[in-house]
Order: sequence, then structure tokens, then C-alpha cells
Amino acid sequence: MPSLHATVPPSATPQDFDFFIGRWQVRHRRLQQRLVGCQVWDEFDGESQVWPLLGGAGNVDDNWLDLPGGGYRAVSLRSFDATTRQWSIWWLDGRQPHRLDPPVIGRFAHGVGEFQCDDVLDGRPIRVRFLWTQTDGPQPRWAQAFSADGGQTWETNWVMDFKRLSA
Repeated sequence: MPSLHATVPPSATPQDFDFFIGRWQVRHRRLQQRLVGCQVWDEFDGESQVWPLLGGAGNVDDNWLDLPGGGYRAVSLRSFDATTRQWSIWWLDGRQPHRLDPPVIGRFAHGVGEFQCDDVLDGRPIRVRFLWTQTDGPQPRWAQAFSADGGQTWETNWVMDFKRLSA
């Protein structure tokens, strides 16, 4: 994978996620199965509340996901590295409280945040990508995709559309 450090936009800052601070109603679309050609999506609601940390160089969100088979809580933790000008994002699923997912790492450029990491799905290595789009408007979008071929092709398997709730 090409180094993201070589293309650091001068605008990458600890304020990149400031748009996300607050309370959100979330509409989820999630593939029922991943990387097997599944075309069946579950749709469900949720909520998220986001707070700044580390003097603004990080943030955390507390999420309620109202899955069809039963709701659960999860947390995202984000931190900004001023040296590399990259963000790291970790996910902690409340149903598996002893497992912190590997961090996706990346940055915002030209209005899109892209973050990637290597992980394992059902015993096979995969690449994970998070994309943040529409962050300059009232309804940002997050999408997760997996690649089984090192990032040559991607399957989007989860999309979250956010709508700000009043304070």
C-alpha cells in the first residue's frame, strides 16, 4: 500500500472530526454476510453521542445500535497524531468487551476521510476501509468496506447516515 504520509494535505488537523461532536440519530444499512456475494441488507436505527478528548486531538463516541436481533452498545475512539498528521480509529463492540479492533489509520483530504487497516475475517486476511463523506453538511455518512484482494476491489458492507439531534 502506498504511504499516506507522502501525500499529507496541509489541512490535516486535530479539528478534522469537529463536525461530529454532538448527538446523532443514525440510520444503519448492513450486509447480512460479508465477502460472500450477499446482497441482503439489514436496516436499523441507532444513536450516537460524541465528545472531544485529549484537548481536542481526539474524541470518543458512545453508540446504541438497535439491531433486528437485539440492540447493543459500542464505542469508537479516535486520536490525531500531530507528527504523521493521521488519525487512528478503534472500535469496541459492547458484546465483546475484551476485544478492541485493530485501528484504521488515515486522514481527511478534499472533504473525504479515508482510513484503512489489515484485519482477519473468518480466518482469512482482509483489508478494512472506513470512508467519511458529506462532513461539510447536516448529514454526514460513514461507510465500511472490506477487501479480500489487498485493496484491488472493495465490498461496502455497512453504511451509517447521521442526522444531528438537538442539544
